[in-house]
Amino acid sequence: MINVTIQNFDAEVIAASASTPILIDFWAPWCGPCKVIGPLLEKLEVAYGGRFKLVKIDSDQEQQLAQAFGIRSIPTCILMSGGKPVDGFMGALPESQIKEFLDKHLPSQDELAAEEDAQDAQALLAAGDPQAALNKLHEALSINPGNDDARYDYVKLLIENNMLEDAQAALAPAMAAIPRQIRFEALQQFLDAITFVTSDPRGTWEPEQFDALIANNKRDFDARLAKARVLMVAGQWTLAMDELLEIILRDKAWSDGVARKTFVAILELLTPPKPRTDPQAGQKTAGGIEIAGKTTATLDPQTQLIATYRRKLSMALN
Repeated sequence: MINVTIQNFDAEVIAASASTPILIDFWAPWCGPCKVIGPLLEKLEVAYGGRFKLVKIDSDQEQQLAQAFGIRSIPTCILMSGGKPVDGFMGALPESQIKEFLDKHLPSQDELAAEEDAQDAQALLAAGDPQAALNKLHEALSINPGNDDARYDYVKLLIENNMLEDAQAALAPAMAAIPRQIRFEALQQFLDAITFVTSDPRGTWEPEQFDALIANNKRDFDARLAKARVLMVAGQWTLAMDELLEIILRDKAWSDGVARKTFVAILELLTPPKPRTDPQAGQKTAGGIEIAGKTTATLDPQTQLIATYRRKLSMALN
């Protein structure tokens, strides 16, 4: 349990909630119900074994924080996650109701274990041990099949290591989900491209094999799509998108819009992963008060490239 003031609020609440949910207990020394719920919350913090962290704010001493959260009576508890408030309750609730509130929002022990495995996998990958990283991600999914971040990382790593059948099997649950996430659609499109490129019994396809067909017939969309897929697998992303744009410009709906879907998949594959938590992002409390600073976007060459091709696609579809 930590006593929070305006001086340490950003570090102990906003930043800390990026990795662990923070339960804020707004109280005051004169408040009778606060003296009842305070020890209960401290007991639960220990019992929950790190699933959340308890902080206390004296609403008399820290009126600016109390006003920022729109506190009207005490005790009031606010749960913070990812730098923003997600829920709260007022009054000295009994232990059973507080547990019900916490269990509704906090990750389970299994989810925490799976997330730890996923983080370990990234460290192993950075250390140059992809097989150990694969094992950790497989373990994470065995514990928590609903961990989409771990599933995405696992499938992507399987593809990178040419374990295509395993990648397709691991991707299947995500492709069956409704709604389907675009990042998993992108992996499926990439798998389809790799399967095509490696399907020729004579060897691997080369982009130049399709140039004569395209020169003879600008609307040979099968040849253009094949060339684009070969370019994708070779990592020649912009050339692949240029080829797909030629199809889209001539026939947006051809073959159930496969050119557009493949183009969007490439954009998704090129887009750097977003931080899974962003404690610096501007957030507002229930009372509408901004409690964190704003981020400054920077346009690196990769971001500029993606933005350029998003505009090209938008123009082609209009």
